[in-house]
Amino acid sequence: MKDELLLSQLEDLANKLGIAIRHFKFIRDESSGRGGLCRIRGKYILYIDSQATTKEKILVIIEALKQFDLGDIQVMPAIRNLLDGYKK
Repeated sequence: MKDELLLSQLEDLANKLGIAIRHFKFIRDESSGRGGLCRIRGKYILYIDSQATTKEKILVIIEALKQFDLGDIQVMPAIRNLLDGYKK
């Protein structure tokens, strides 16, 4: 699966879980990461560096998604295998 399609599929899955995704430019002097998940007033928000590569954005989303139970959510087999691989 191409990275752009994978990124889109992962973003769709995050939205199904109620995770809002926010892209913005990180200040390099203050951050070494490319993003992360936080919970504000009971809602999940995933912040992603808008200057991150597609692969880096994918990894940020995978790290966030692996914190959730995906058992009852329909997920493409390729995506589920990818997420399961990162959990190990």
